Amino acid sequence: MTGLAVDDAAWASAWRRRAPGDKVLLCGGLVVTALVLPAWPGSALVAVVAVALALGPARVPARTFGRAVRWPLAFVAVGAVTAVVEVGSGGPGWAPDAAARAGSLVGHALAGSAAVLLLATTTPMSDLLPALRRARVPAAVVEVASVTYRMLFVLLDSLRTIREAQAARMGHSSLRRSYRSSGLLAAAVLTRSWDRARRMQEGLTGRGMEGSLRVLPEVLPSSRLFLAATAAGLAAIVATSAVLA
Repeated sequence: MTGLAVDDAAWASAWRRRAPGDKVLLCGGLVVTALVLPAWPGSALVAVVAVALALGPARVPARTFGRAVRWPLAFVAVGAVTAVVEVGSGGPGWAPDAAARAGSLVGHALAGSAAVLLLATTTPMSDLLPALRRARVPAAVVEVASVTYRMLFVLLDSLRTIREAQAARMGHSSLRRSYRSSGLLAAAVLTRSWDRARRMQEGLTGRGMEGSLRVLPEVLPSSRLFLAATAAGLAAIVATSAVLA
């Protein structure tokens, strides 16, 4: 267990042994389809297909997928509200096409988020980063993503340790103490993480580490059947959307 529910789901997914490139093509195709097609029925179909694939063939736990989609859903809801409010001479008010605009924004965003989460819950970062290198993504971008991913576990470990210590000292026994403990927790986690990052950089520099860290990635074979099913599925979504529109 890594401590990240999405990462744990990716390692336990039934699609773990599929080639990352195959899954990137599927999820990328779903994202593009969600953006290009109308929100109804195109984006709705994409969202249904992404969720069905995650909970069905990929065997991602429904609770994990549902918890992962909560934060994108909250962000989309806030964006939808701000997008349909207009400020005129008479003060703030709803845009004339508020319902249509909000529906389109929410539909596209949720469908795209579901497709991205399908990739996140079926592909560990240790598989995705080598695939990005093979796809000629700039090395600096891949290295920053790799370091950020590793530092997440430092943050989680620090957060868990400090919070347990606060709870043992009754730091959350009242609302006032909870506010104070939360502020101290944030400050301590950021300080400790910064110190860990600095020491890591100094250690790598002291060992003459100037380039990226090279590892031997696991090569997973691509599946022609999976790619054919991906193309057929995307074509079916486009055709169905055209018929129902």
